[in-house]
Amino acid sequence: MSDRDDGAGSAEEAAKKRRRAHRLRMLQASELQLERTAGGFIALTVRGNEPERYERVNAFRAFPLSAADDYVSLRDLDGDEIGIVESLDDLTPEQAALLRDELDRRYFTPLIERVHELKEEFGYSYWTVDTGAGRRRFTVQSGKNNVTTVGKGRLVIVDVDGNRFEVADYTRLDRSVLRTLEGLL
Repeated sequence: MSDRDDGAGSAEEAAKKRRRAHRLRMLQASELQLERTAGGFIALTVRGNEPERYERVNAFRAFPLSAADDYVSLRDLDGDEIGIVESLDDLTPEQAALLRDELDRRYFTPLIERVHELKEEFGYSYWTVDTGAGRRRFTVQSGKNNVTTVGKGRLVIVDVDGNRFEVADYTRLDRSVLRTLEGLL
C-alpha cells in the first residue's frame, strides 16, 4: 500500500507501481516540490502530466562516503523508490537544504577527535572517544568490516548498534591506539 493521496491501492495503481519498480527514474529538479510537513517529515509532489503526491518520503544516499550530495534516492514509506535526484545542487537552495537536513539525520556520523581508550577482547573492540557530539563509548564487532579505511588515513567505524563514527586521519592517533587499531584493519 502506498502513501499517495490519489486512490492508492487500486489494481491500476499497483500495476503502475510494479512497472515503476523495474526502471530507473531520474527526477528532474524542475518537476519536484519538496516541503516540510506539520509533523516534521518531507512531502513530495512530482509535477507532470500525471502529478504524484507523497505525504512522506525518505531520502537515501547512493554514495554516502564519496558523493554525499549526488544520486539521492527518494523512497515512499514502503521503501519503494520514487526516483533519484542526480545532484542536490540542481535543486533550489531551500529544497536542497530540506534534503540535506534529512540526510544529515539519517547519516549522522560524529567525527572522532580523540581516542581515550581502545581495547580488544573476545572478538569485540571497546572504544571511549571524544567526538564533535561529545564523549561516546561504543562497541564494535571485529572481523565484519566494521572498521574500514576510506581514502588516505580516513576511517569509518560502525558499532554493534549500526551507529557510524569517522576518524579523519587515523595515522595521527596515539601510538598505543594505533597498535590496537592496526589489528582491526
